Parts: sequence; C-alpha cells; structure tokens
Amino acid sequence: MINAVLVFNNAGQPRLTKFYTQLETSVQQRLISEIFTLVANRPSSACNFLPLPPLLQQSSKSSTPSTPHNDTPSLVTYRHYATLYFIIISTSTESPLALLDLIQVFVQALDGLFENVCELDLIFNFETLHAALGEMIVGGVVVETQLDRVVEGVKTEAAFTLE
Repeated sequence: MINAVLVFNNAGQPRLTKFYTQLETSVQQRLISEIFTLVANRPSSACNFLPLPPLLQQSSKSSTPSTPHNDTPSLVTYRHYATLYFIIISTSTESPLALLDLIQVFVQALDGLFENVCELDLIFNFETLHAALGEMIVGGVVVETQLDRVVEGVKTEAAFTLE
C-alpha cells in the first residue's frame, strides 16, 4: 500500500503532499522535513530506496496496534528530476521497482499535460497535479499506470469542470 506521495523542490519546499493514511499534522510536518533531509543529502549515485525514518514507524505502530506487521510504512522510494524530488512512502508489500516506474509514469503524465512540465506548472496548476495523481492512485492503491489513460482521464475531468 502507498502511504504518501510527496513532491519537493531542491530547497525543500513541498509542492505536493498527499497522505493516504491518517497522521497527525505535526507528525506529517516532521516526516516531510526528515525525508527531505535524507533524500537531499544522498549522492546522485546512491540507491533510490531508503528505509523509513523511525518517526513514522513508531507513530504507525502505536496508532494501529491491530495492523499486521507487513502493512506498516517502511520504505521511501524517490526520483530526482531537474529541480524536483518525487517521493513515495509505502509498505514492504509494494515493489520498489514498480514504485520507481509509477513515479516515471506520473512525471510523464504531467509532462504530457503541461508540455514540458516545470515547478511553476505544479504551483499554478495544483488541481491538475492532484487530478493526475487521483487517476493513478486511489486510497493508497495503484489503479492505473497506462500513460494515455491517465492523461485522457485528467483532460476529460478538466473538460467537465469547465462546462
């Protein structure tokens, strides 16, 4: 299960934060700060997978004691594109390579929607950003990875909102 999708710029400013599991706001803010620090300080030659900082592992264990061990968030998967970091927090049941591919499809979908996407597109068109993510992930479960369908779904949704 995907627990969160985060997008940061190189300065650590969040451009997208979407949590699929309930967390207190203070925990979310500390987690965002810790994850950015971990990811930004890694060399470009390092692996794109990280263990989750202890902050979220402790809070998830204490908040849901009946949850099976393999359903707790445990993995951070990220990719760095130009000035943006795309990050997914997931459980150990998700394939890290599939998550890297999901990030790639998400970025390609944004590129198709904005024609060479940049950070300003994400700031001024956040509705489209959330719509693209919503086409791909629902409730922490990946429902669509085909690029054409994601882009078409977002464009169709935008056409209905304009009417």
